[in-house]
Amino acid sequence: MFVFSLYLFSFEGMGADFLLNPAFLRFFTASLHLLMLVLLFTSWLYQKLKGSRDDQNHKHTIGYHRLSSYKTTLFSCLGLSFFCLILCMLSLFFWYRNGYSDEKILTLADLGVKALAWLALYLFLQFGFLNSRETKYPLSLRLWWVLFLSLSCYCIAIDVLNLINHKSVSTLFWASDIVSVLMGLLLCYIVFFCKKTDEDTVLQEPLLNNGARNGTEFNTPTNWDETVTPYTIAGIFSLFTFSWMAPLIALGRTKALDLKDVPQLSKLDSVRGAFPMLNNKLESYCGESNQVTTIMLAKGLIFTALREILLSALYALVYTFASYVGPYLIDTLVQYLNGRRHFKNEGYALVFAFSIAKMFECFAQRHWFFNSQKAGFRARAALVARVYSKGLTLSCHSRQGHTTGEIINFMSVDAERIGDFGWFMHDPWMVVLQVALALLILYRDLGLASVVALVATVLVMLANVPLGKLQEKFQDELMKSKDKRMKATSEVLRNMRILKLQAWELKFLSKIQGLRSVETSWLGKYLYTLAITTFVFWVAPTFVSVVTFGACMLMGIPLESGKILSALATFRILQEPIYNLPDTIAMIIQTKVSLDRIALFLSLDDLPLDVVEKLPVNGSDIAVEVTNGNFSWDVSSPAPTLSDINFRVSHGMRVAICGTVGSGKSSLLSCILGEMPKVSGVVRVSGTKAYVAQSAWIQSGKIEENILFGKEMDRQWYNRVVEACSLNKDLEILALGDQTVIGERGINLSGGQKQRVQIARALYQDANIYLFDDPFSAVDAHTGTHLFNECIMGILNSKTVIYVTHQVEFLPAADLILVMKEGKVKQAGKYYDILKSGSDFMELVGAHEEALSALDSISAEKTACGDESSSGNAKPVFQRQESQKLADDTIDDGDKIKGQLVQEEEREKGNVGASVYWKYFTTAYGGLLAPVALLTQVMFQILQIGSNYWMAWATPVSKDEAPNVGGSTLILVYVVLSVGSALCVLGRSLCVATIGYETAKILFSKMHLSLFRAPMSFFDSTPSGRILNRVSTDQTTVDLIMAGIIGKFAFGIIQLLGIIAVMSQVAWQVFILFIPVVAICLWLQQYYIAAARELSRLCGVSKAPVIQHFSETLSGSVTIRCFDQEPRFQDMSMTLIDGYSRPKFHTAGNN
Repeated sequence: MFVFSLYLFSFEGMGADFLLNPAFLRFFTASLHLLMLVLLFTSWLYQKLKGSRDDQNHKHTIGYHRLSSYKTTLFSCLGLSFFCLILCMLSLFFWYRNGYSDEKILTLADLGVKALAWLALYLFLQFGFLNSRETKYPLSLRLWWVLFLSLSCYCIAIDVLNLINHKSVSTLFWASDIVSVLMGLLLCYIVFFCKKTDEDTVLQEPLLNNGARNGTEFNTPTNWDETVTPYTIAGIFSLFTFSWMAPLIALGRTKALDLKDVPQLSKLDSVRGAFPMLNNKLESYCGESNQVTTIMLAKGLIFTALREILLSALYALVYTFASYVGPYLIDTLVQYLNGRRHFKNEGYALVFAFSIAKMFECFAQRHWFFNSQKAGFRARAALVARVYSKGLTLSCHSRQGHTTGEIINFMSVDAERIGDFGWFMHDPWMVVLQVALALLILYRDLGLASVVALVATVLVMLANVPLGKLQEKFQDELMKSKDKRMKATSEVLRNMRILKLQAWELKFLSKIQGLRSVETSWLGKYLYTLAITTFVFWVAPTFVSVVTFGACMLMGIPLESGKILSALATFRILQEPIYNLPDTIAMIIQTKVSLDRIALFLSLDDLPLDVVEKLPVNGSDIAVEVTNGNFSWDVSSPAPTLSDINFRVSHGMRVAICGTVGSGKSSLLSCILGEMPKVSGVVRVSGTKAYVAQSAWIQSGKIEENILFGKEMDRQWYNRVVEACSLNKDLEILALGDQTVIGERGINLSGGQKQRVQIARALYQDANIYLFDDPFSAVDAHTGTHLFNECIMGILNSKTVIYVTHQVEFLPAADLILVMKEGKVKQAGKYYDILKSGSDFMELVGAHEEALSALDSISAEKTACGDESSSGNAKPVFQRQESQKLADDTIDDGDKIKGQLVQEEEREKGNVGASVYWKYFTTAYGGLLAPVALLTQVMFQILQIGSNYWMAWATPVSKDEAPNVGGSTLILVYVVLSVGSALCVLGRSLCVATIGYETAKILFSKMHLSLFRAPMSFFDSTPSGRILNRVSTDQTTVDLIMAGIIGKFAFGIIQLLGIIAVMSQVAWQVFILFIPVVAICLWLQQYYIAAARELSRLCGVSKAPVIQHFSETLSGSVTIRCFDQEPRFQDMSMTLIDGYSRPKFHTAGNN
């Protein structure tokens, strides 16, 4: 205020000329902005005092109208505030070196008050009008914007007038006035020409905190999963700044995000858009052949994500050029600071160039990463869909060589790794470009010594060849051992009930731990090889700089501080691609291994399409016909499984197939279904088919969904089917009836119940042909008779039914009986005809009668002892009691969810506690290695700073000055410091590798020990897909990624502190800028971290359903193909894949 008063008195005697004085204009604008600041504070205080009454009156009536161009206004105010702050900081640093004056102090005060005033206006609009029902800005605010524009125009007019009169005008004034005029025009345009927005769109509703529409209460949450991501309709500005993510981030601040809150992907980014592109390309490459090579698969994936790949390449190119602007101009900056100036205002031009280059570098890097991740998401989604599609069409012979666990590994590990390759796909050509740019800068600064730098760089890269080969070998062996472990784990999970009953858990746990020990041996070799590779390439820039500077000394090239700093900055930027090169090479190797594995899987034989000849339903009386049929599960075997099969079934016939165990009854049904490879003969089928397998296949889901199996609900037909299958009593026992969720593989149903649900599923399809593979063997005789009479003789009386059975009492009802023996049809005809004509059938009938007699005698003994027989189809007593207990309770909507056996996967919400990180750090060796790793990084940072400082201090500013030390001393000290930093890098890399390796081993052992000790109820209620996701994808993350990520974060913090320490020694004023920047960064982090954290968690829990669905599909593929349900299951899989891609996509946008 003293300065303001001083200038006020000095203007009194100047007459009208003071109106043309730039100093007066700064004084006047500062005064007006100070007045606005006071008015804003007064207004905020007034709103706070009356806020409690308004909150009581309107706590449920949040406004739904929005001010015109609200976001643009906010951005303009905040941008102008930051611009004034930057000008203020630049002026402060410049005048700190060149001296102050009253006019300069007044200008600083003007810029500071402007920055505060516009920041206050931004906060006033952000928190005072976010949920306001006002349709216009306040009159005082609109008048202020008009006054601001008028004053800015007047200031720039004075600048022009002074320029005409050949008076010097500061570049600072020009920049401030031009930007003020542009902002004033924009704000006035918003006030007078932009139309208000009456209502929010669906995508803006979360910002209103479930506000009210037209003043009415609006409590229904927005169903975001029915909307498409704002990315599809975002404008250029929104795409450039990622502001299309704002609604989701704002929603994440108010609640823990669920999957339904994440918008759907656009068709182009979804798997439904990516999979057809990949599939069509692979088909065009393969032609009639089924062989998919690695090159074909890679080309197909590149074509699928070509747009994103090209865009990310463009952004990577811009980033590369922008990152080298700094090293290119450092020498010029050093010369400028030492008094060598080439033109007026060169300092401002340099600062502007550095700022613009950094801005381009930042934005280009963000968009490069985002588009690279988009390409990875599209490739991964299309690849997972292709693997799923292949799993539906695999032949039985191909399935024999790959277990479910191995095939799941293709989807959960290999496809994921190929998707992650998007981060690294541009690194190979970027390394070449970055080395070329670095050599150009070095040639300008160091002349022919740059050739030596090139040779040193090439040698460093060639040193990676043997390390790369070792990594490829270890990675390949690691994946093979992981496949074996996953295969064993999958088998154990499928048969966990048997292991629990036999008390074999620890025995099989030791087997899995033995497989894990083989895997960890390769894991350790891989991690330590990676640590050595990291050491080599961290040392590479230092090695290149030592060799280059030594060559300069030998060639007599003078070393100046500016050129030294430029070269060091170039080496430092070159360090990033060289440092990332081992990761890139490792990722290329891993991706190639994964591509090889998936290409080999996609090349497996499919079920031949010509096994069964399909006839029109009304075109023939034949329902099923097999002529001269020879079939074999192994085509290369000289002896076929079935031979000389000949029979014909007309529409409406009932055909029974009987025979001893292993005679080929189920194989005969398989050849009718087209599941068994045909050696010769003809198979004709007319009409749709329904199949009931011998081992029941039940989907995880509601009983109703299992019965409907994709068909629309017909309540009358549904009730009839349920009654015919004797399911009414079972549904009455269950607490939720047919809405009860069945556990994985029908784990909470008895064997008889699963078979009856499976029969009901077949009956509800109302097919033309029904194939029953001895389903009555899983139920008691009474229930079996009821099912036979109600289903086969009742509902299916007019249908074609072919059933395998061992119950002789069901044979007389058949129109045709096929007696199987040793893979051949020994007898064929009606019951009494073949009973008289052959011995094979008579043996079966006699054996059946003897078995019944033995059972009757045992039953009589039990009855005499007072034992009560239990029905074979009933549930176990504990299950019935538990279900009855649930049935006695009153059930509402919330209890329906809690009463289900299988619950949705739980996930943590809120902040990740420090105890999680602490437990990870202290798992290996009690956490002793973590401080060692941090200490080595601190020492490395100190030595790096020391080596750079030494080179800058020891070399002269120009070639005219004498150096402070001799050339040999210069290089010797630099080499010592460099060797010390290299040893620190080696120690750090080994510590991080050891922490990751030991922690992964310990966590694996603890997880599997807890898993095998878990009660059976845990496995009944937990789908195996969730468990497999933990032991495959999550364990891979712990094995290979987690330690590196945490290490990079910690090392980055140490590096940042080192940079701040160095800058504070050069210019302490950096803290004036550093403190508000840190505060803003922390605020922004808190703003977006909630959404980012929940999106990351959603990525984890949304992957297990994809694996679980795939596992179920593989086990029930025969049933799915028989019912012609492949398109529906593929659609379900794509929905789940998109459910995983949605949070991944928005996580990429959020980061």
